[in-house]
Amino acid sequence: MEYKDYYEILGVKRSATEAEIKSAYRKLARKYHPDVNKTKEAESKFKDINEAYEVLSDKAKRQRYDSLGANWQGGQSYTPPPGFEQFGFGGQGANYQSFNFNGQDLGGFSDFFSSLFGDMMMGGATTGRRNSGFSGFDFAGAQQTQSSRSARRQTKAEDLDMTKNLNITLEDIFAKRPITVKFSNMKRCNQCPPSGGYCSACGGTGIINEQKSIKVKLPPELKQGQKIRVKGEGKSDEYGNKGDLYLIININDNEYQIDGYDLTKDIEITPPEAVLGTKKEIKTLHGNINIKIPPKTSSGQMLRLKELGLPKKGGGFGNLNARIKIIVPKDLTDRQIELYKQIQQS
Repeated sequence: MEYKDYYEILGVKRSATEAEIKSAYRKLARKYHPDVNKTKEAESKFKDINEAYEVLSDKAKRQRYDSLGANWQGGQSYTPPPGFEQFGFGGQGANYQSFNFNGQDLGGFSDFFSSLFGDMMMGGATTGRRNSGFSGFDFAGAQQTQSSRSARRQTKAEDLDMTKNLNITLEDIFAKRPITVKFSNMKRCNQCPPSGGYCSACGGTGIINEQKSIKVKLPPELKQGQKIRVKGEGKSDEYGNKGDLYLIININDNEYQIDGYDLTKDIEITPPEAVLGTKKEIKTLHGNINIKIPPKTSSGQMLRLKELGLPKKGGGFGNLNARIKIIVPKDLTDRQIELYKQIQQS
């Protein structure tokens, strides 16, 4: 679902005071009220404004919202912690259907709001809830039934799965040792006091930002964009179910260009070496080797070095293409420059 930046919607800073938030809300509400503004986007804008004010004017909701961190941007994809997505409004298991403002039907809150505050709106939060001032809320039957509890116990595995990008280098693949993967996981707090009151584990937000660090052994035949599965390292719910962690491989290497299993690497030589030929020791992922550069080699010419590329799935390796790059030394002496002039004149 899409993350909503409530501060941006109201046009205030994250450090805004209650008075600043209330003032910004009143100005925008007057501007976009459907009775005043007849444009197509006014109703949607007015709904977003009221939703933002519902969160930022409530101390408990604002604290929970701020616990997500300040690095989110509007339009980004947001995945709620396990369990929070169960509190859907708008017909998703709760009786809440819509709210209105001065008789104006605005429809339900967004999925993003529901995923974060559904429990608070249905009386399930330990921090309590504020009277929103809107009419039309229907909380009858909000208490979970035995059947809904059973349904939550049978959480689908894919609902608990996580997907993360993993940036690695080619040396990480050839090192043949586990690499450390660090990531954060937002999950619902299970230590909040059942009778209410302040929770030291989550600070009263109802959400814990869990930092995890695991060791992952990379298969040798990795390719760009490949997805690898780490079993049991995804999200977990309050019933002990665990999902899997999927890592999407992003190979970021400044030394090599990757084309399937083949690699390309620049080899720098001087103009005299290009004309006369030379031998060079070069570094490869398989170790250092000596190569022979033939006379009269042009810049951009490729020398194919067999079986020095990436591991193939069926066995063997791709090739390494040594791309010749002729460079002119910057510290030439006057005598060397004079010799180049003589060559040019001849």
